[in-house]
Amino acid sequence: MQSENHHHDITRIVRAAVLTVSDRSARGEREDAGGPLIEEIVRSKGWEVIVYSVVPDDRTAIKNELIRLADNLEADLILTTGGTGLAARDITPEATLDVIDRPVPGMAEAMRSESLKKTPYAMLSRAVCGVRGTSLIVNLPGSPRAVQECLEVILPVVPHAVELLRGSVTDCAPPADS
Repeated sequence: MQSENHHHDITRIVRAAVLTVSDRSARGEREDAGGPLIEEIVRSKGWEVIVYSVVPDDRTAIKNELIRLADNLEADLILTTGGTGLAARDITPEATLDVIDRPVPGMAEAMRSESLKKTPYAMLSRAVCGVRGTSLIVNLPGSPRAVQECLEVILPVVPHAVELLRGSVTDCAPPADS
């Protein structure tokens, strides 16, 4: 019973940052659909969205914002949307790799695996996930439908990941239900 209460406590206080990567949205030419959807889903989990920002598809701009969100604002979870495909300007994964300390490939693999059940285009996603300090950074696709599908896959493990990154739990396995 104690662990359930503790688990509930952590899910309430996950501090998330949302970062949309889009030239057109950054210039105000296109309304961002992905970022607000992520905010809505994160808040529906009872978590806090500490910041929502938009940057252009520029490696330095993305890197600087990820560093600010992780190091200065100390977000537990940083969710990016956009820039994960094959187009020349899709460089969110490279910028993410530039700033993470350690990759978390299983999360990206799980998102691609689940998305592949719905569309063969999922195999073109280059999204990466990783850790910078105590922040978990997850690249999500740009499409709102794909964002929703990917969040459904990863959100159940986020509270445990946050506990591990905070040093609250040292074991990799979640507590047993029995």
